[in-house]
Amino acid sequence: MENQNQTPRYKKVLVIDDTYVDRYIAERNIKKYGFAEEVISKESARSALDYLAGLADHPEELPQLIFLDIRMPEVDGFGFLAEYENLPEQVKSNSIVMMLSTSLNPDDHEKAANNKYVSKFLNKPLNQERLEEISQLLSGDSSWKKAG
Repeated sequence: MENQNQTPRYKKVLVIDDTYVDRYIAERNIKKYGFAEEVISKESARSALDYLAGLADHPEELPQLIFLDIRMPEVDGFGFLAEYENLPEQVKSNSIVMMLSTSLNPDDHEKAANNKYVSKFLNKPLNQERLEEISQLLSGDSSWKKAG
């Protein structure tokens, strides 16, 4: 049940994950199920933060959704969120962060739930079911968005 002929729900999404296979699966499914027109993949939190900061003056080019892995070398997902907080408001108000992880650690789930920038914690892989869940979540009223 592919949505290849359907107009994508989102213009641009950003996938941040240090694992090539996870980025590939996410990107492939996002395109396969018509979720987004464009997928930007970054293999580190640092490169993603630089990318987002570089678009601060061009909000129309910012990704509407950010899929963020937790376990990454150098700067992990929570380190990304700590630095994300310092980005211009223009960036934070235009992008929605979803944590995407295989972590079963309850501390990670709690930390994500308590972070004002994380809208949802999702388990990998990013498949059709999770994309539909996100679409339903986001198509309701806008009160789901924590950032502000």
